[in-house]
Amino acid sequence: MTNIIRCVLLWLAVGSVTWATGAKGIRVVSQTVGTDEMLLALAEPEQIAALSQIADDEAFSAVATQAKAYPKLSIHGDAESILKYQPTLVLFADYSRSELVAQVKRSGVAVLVFDRYKSLEDSYDNLRRLAKAIGAETKAERVIADCEARVKNLREKLKGVRRIRVIAPSTYGAIPGSDTTFQDLCDYAGAENLAATIGKLVGHTEPPGEKMLTWPIEKVVIAGATAESALKPYEKLPPYQFMPAVKQRRVALLKPYQLSCVSHYRIDGYEQLARELHPDVFK
Repeated sequence: MTNIIRCVLLWLAVGSVTWATGAKGIRVVSQTVGTDEMLLALAEPEQIAALSQIADDEAFSAVATQAKAYPKLSIHGDAESILKYQPTLVLFADYSRSELVAQVKRSGVAVLVFDRYKSLEDSYDNLRRLAKAIGAETKAERVIADCEARVKNLREKLKGVRRIRVIAPSTYGAIPGSDTTFQDLCDYAGAENLAATIGKLVGHTEPPGEKMLTWPIEKVVIAGATAESALKPYEKLPPYQFMPAVKQRRVALLKPYQLSCVSHYRIDGYEQLARELHPDVFK
């Protein structure tokens, strides 16, 4: 039996079961952590059918504590594990498996695929798009207004500060240049991303090796529980191990989810990075 046939049969089977439904009969399954964060900000509890398998993992999720109250998708990540919750809407990202999105669509369930998340403005657009689908437009505007107030306050605090020159090292053989969520972090937190300004790198790109040793790096932006544990992978990894900023432990420490956040919770990262780079303005 093909996966498609199994999905259709499963959909027909669960359709005969009586489920508790949210406002207007909406039941939403979120397949990615970014959509988890938006859904928990906007939906009524009864509208949330299931969240992604890492929704309650603090390393990836800004809403790990809230997410513990809801079912999570199976690690298998197949259409059956989604359809068993009888969703009326499934949230995907453009990096979700295309065949999975297609299977859910063929079952007759509505889907939203989010494909813009590099900037705060993208986050606002995504919130409004989801809000329209679940009837939460008023709540979305409140969330956005709160974000804008926090951004305004941060800009006022950082007015006139000198941008601190940073990079975000990685053990995966790539560093973020311009047109990335890290660049967005830097733009709001009073930082200069040297991979973009000196390295002229765009997107997540292979670092230019020894050339980086000439960059005037003031701090490395890394994520972890402590600076010591976060720095450990770079202490023997070239070219980072030779950088004065690494040797002298000049670190701006973020929570792990803050480096990769694609939802409106990216503001947590703006504020944390700003505190790490400009502590005097937060006294």
